Amino acid sequence: MAAVLPLRGVIRPYAWGSRQALAELQGRPAPSDAPEAELWLGAHPGDPSTATGPDGPVSLAALIADDPKGQLGAEVAEEFGARLPYLMKVLAAAAPLSLQAHPDAEYAKQAYAAQQADPGAARNYTDAHHKPEMLVALTPFDALCGFRAPDVSAAVLEGLHLPRLAPVVAALRAGPAGLRDAVRALLTWPAEDRAALIEDVVTAARADRTGNRSYALAADLAGHYPGDPGVLVALLLNQVRLAPGEAIWMPAGNLHAYLAGTGVEIMAASDNVLRGGLTPKRVDVEELLRVLRFEVLDDPILPSTEPAPGVRTWQVPVREFALYRLELTPSTPPMRLPGEGPRIVLGIRGDVFVAEAVDGTPVEVRPGTAAYVPAETGPATVAGVGEVFVAAVGS
Repeated sequence: MAAVLPLRGVIRPYAWGSRQALAELQGRPAPSDAPEAELWLGAHPGDPSTATGPDGPVSLAALIADDPKGQLGAEVAEEFGARLPYLMKVLAAAAPLSLQAHPDAEYAKQAYAAQQADPGAARNYTDAHHKPEMLVALTPFDALCGFRAPDVSAAVLEGLHLPRLAPVVAALRAGPAGLRDAVRALLTWPAEDRAALIEDVVTAARADRTGNRSYALAADLAGHYPGDPGVLVALLLNQVRLAPGEAIWMPAGNLHAYLAGTGVEIMAASDNVLRGGLTPKRVDVEELLRVLRFEVLDDPILPSTEPAPGVRTWQVPVREFALYRLELTPSTPPMRLPGEGPRIVLGIRGDVFVAEAVDGTPVEVRPGTAAYVPAETGPATVAGVGEVFVAAVGS
């Protein structure tokens, strides 16, 4: 089936999702009846997309399983097996997501094997893969990403004037070496005192007159998750507002959380998430502490490069994925589709057509819709006017 195929993704209705963003992107009436958090585009077994070929609709996962070398290319199939190594999403957050981190590849493999060998073990891992991820903002996007300088975090906590936090401040004053102790202290805060502590934090934050946005963040997070120690852990992280087109990169061990906004996310196709708070879901503090990297991230924003006119990409040190953003104007000639192996083309704006480079039937890609280009299709082109994102395997 060497052709470009229309691809239909799946919308996941998590409670933190927007009722507006995905509907507006796809040109459907808004608000939607229920929150729409993520549009999944890929072959992840949790919700594989559907490709439409000559014989009708078929699961992309099944399509790849039936012909891994044709769909993925021999090299990708040999490296990753009969699975698309990336998952592309449009994420639309109307409320904060959990504080979380992901294991590296070696740890995920070992931890998953140990879990499978022990029926009584905590079920922290769903697969044996790592989950590095990147997000590119489509709208102004608020996020927490990586630890900031500990002395900055110490000053923020001191500004709350709460003596109970003195041990945490002291740990932070010790520099990066004290980050682990500070995070552990907050995440293991005595359960009987958590709600009162967060109430005191909110009271102090609302009384602040310095305009420090960390205090506004604490009050907002506590409104969503009262009594959750993640409210304080969040104050140790970089608070980022992305402009459209800006990106953040979350490698293994990076503690992060999305707060609000819409963006295109791409990740290795895994569901391995260790949560640390701001969630009603399961939190395993000890396992999270094992995978976290207690390093200061000076600049969370990942710069882009322009490999060709109208094309932007972001360099990440993983093999599973690459992401490209294409801007096509009325004067743009048909453009060769960037990337290697199997590719997914997601429409964001305008009307764009994707086709095989030689005698191909064009597939229309409008906002919120997508096309799938198997590896065996070979070179493909995009034409029209608008904006698309292209997911591919990294080089």
